[in-house]
Amino acid sequence: MCLPSIPRYRDVGHSGGGVVIGLDEQPGETDPGDLDEVFRAKPALHRFPGNMAKRTQALCAAVATDYGGDASRIWGEATDGPDLEKRLLAVPGIGEMKAKALLAILGRRFGVELDGLAEVMPGYPTLADVDSAEALADYQAKKRAYKQKLKTEGGNFDPKAVDTPGKH
Repeated sequence: MCLPSIPRYRDVGHSGGGVVIGLDEQPGETDPGDLDEVFRAKPALHRFPGNMAKRTQALCAAVATDYGGDASRIWGEATDGPDLEKRLLAVPGIGEMKAKALLAILGRRFGVELDGLAEVMPGYPTLADVDSAEALADYQAKKRAYKQKLKTEGGNFDPKAVDTPGKH
């Protein structure tokens, strides 16, 4: 299954309670200062808005260059699950944890079906398993508790150890 392309918007800024990131004719060529300003406008889009603006611009540039501006080609042209994972990991700003979460979202929420996708999707809960405000609150509470436990006892974050509801 291939999802529809994400439309390109000309206006940069907040719009109707949401945010429209101004992807002009060449998304990666949007003025960095303009994008930084949008990310910093109240309410800020991220707790590190300047850094996230740079990452977003790099991601948009890669999609424009590698996929002709059509992000759906990342999964739409993947030959199988491992190929999709490789494509996601090649996108700037997407590391192993984000790639796993995106694999789960594409497979569980958007119905993308590829041979081998189940094998590369995470076997632990991710935001792809959140299907309601209550489930989100529960997921976030358990994740916070787990991180607090790590601060108290020491150790490294392991998303597989977070006890949250969802498909495993």
